[in-house]
Amino acid sequence: MADTTVPQFFEQFPMRRMREPELDAALAEPVDGLTILFLWGRDCPNCDIAKRAMLLARERFQWPRVRWLHDNVYEDPGMATRFGLHGIPAFFVFAGKRKLGRITSWPGADAFVRAIDAQLAALGSPQG
Repeated sequence: MADTTVPQFFEQFPMRRMREPELDAALAEPVDGLTILFLWGRDCPNCDIAKRAMLLARERFQWPRVRWLHDNVYEDPGMATRFGLHGIPAFFVFAGKRKLGRITSWPGADAFVRAIDAQLAALGSPQG
């Protein structure tokens, strides 16, 4: 799955590929933490900026309690329609099947990490 300017992104930053018809079942899977759905498109300059930033500091974007999903909405317009996208990249944050919010566009690494850290803190300690 080459995406031109950042062709090895999904090999270097593993995320589970998702399609709109599969999303509800994936969100229903037990996860102790958050799910982030990264919606992007091939040849999207802003998507490539986000991918490059995530690769530069990969460890900052890999929380033990976060599962990543992704979808190229140019190949899966149903996903774009489902979330009423007007631009990409877009990151949707879920706790189970409940959508907590979205980060639209790329706010930069620091702002993104702060937002996810805040959501994880709001969830509290892992169950165990």
